[in-house]
Amino acid sequence: MIAVDFFCGGGGMTRGLLNAGVKVLCGIDSNPACKKTYEENNHVQYLETDVMELTPDDLLREYPQLYNADDLLLVGCAPCQPFSVLRREEFDADGNPIPHKSVNLLVEFGRFVRALHPAHVLVENVPGLSGKGKEVLDSFKTMLLEEGYEYKEKIIYAKDYGVPQNRRRYILIASRLFTPQIPAPTHGNKDGLMPYRTVRETISDYPHIVAGGEDKSIPNHKCANLKPILIERIMATPHDGGSRTDWPDRLILQCHKNFSGHTDVYGRMRWDEPSPTLTVKCFSLSNGRFGHPEQDRAISLREAAALQTFADNYIFYGSMQEIGKQIGNAVPVLLAQKLGTYILRNVE
Repeated sequence: MIAVDFFCGGGGMTRGLLNAGVKVLCGIDSNPACKKTYEENNHVQYLETDVMELTPDDLLREYPQLYNADDLLLVGCAPCQPFSVLRREEFDADGNPIPHKSVNLLVEFGRFVRALHPAHVLVENVPGLSGKGKEVLDSFKTMLLEEGYEYKEKIIYAKDYGVPQNRRRYILIASRLFTPQIPAPTHGNKDGLMPYRTVRETISDYPHIVAGGEDKSIPNHKCANLKPILIERIMATPHDGGSRTDWPDRLILQCHKNFSGHTDVYGRMRWDEPSPTLTVKCFSLSNGRFGHPEQDRAISLREAAALQTFADNYIFYGSMQEIGKQIGNAVPVLLAQKLGTYILRNVE
């Protein structure tokens, strides 16, 4: 089976598909910051281009093997900002919502599905794709039916598939060759399932570092520096799951004194549970429960990558902000691998 990975970013989906035994021909993304990370780790060509400016004929000229559609999987993990519950709506002068510039990328991906008519289609996105993005998603699913596909969709938790992270995602699998299902969970609290993988299992063996420090024996094992007041705050946060609600009054931010929400901000992860959902700010103490369970710092980039099930030899390139985006936006490698394995097994 061959695949093309649209909106590939730093390569989580591609790496998982390669691990499953799928030959990925190329990844497509418009972000130049992801190119080196993607190509160095996967040895797959990164087409740095805007999908809106790319045509199916362009791809066919570059990869004539795409004509063999019964071996082809197209993957579309469009940027999720338009459909994220964290996104604030923007309005024009008349009070009308301004569509996010990425809102039509699933439609653009559908253009390639219709033209190339692959055997299989895989979509991964935030759960809000079936909420805020309902109109776009419904149009995409109608196209699939018109083109002779059967599909199955579901909102899943990545932790149910062995990812040590409480990451909730929308999955759609479509095929012309078999009736798809969403793979059954392998991990959980029910009989017959393996226990959830935890933060402790995943990051406890990494070398100790301090805020702003780095251990170069492990690629990307570096963490953000903290101002003195933030050092005080993390030191006042109890180990193994403490939060800002545990601070003395002198450390509480003014904006939090009469606000009870967002209690995960400045919090520590819990050792013996999956981590919270990682975001593009997963290296930042002030942007979520991204504090190390024990050490007085935010998690390192390598620890974040491990929680996304990237192997330690998967090296990320770029600034801390760019690497944070590559990691936080990625499809967890293990989840991608299990989805790829499921599709392969059903066409053997």
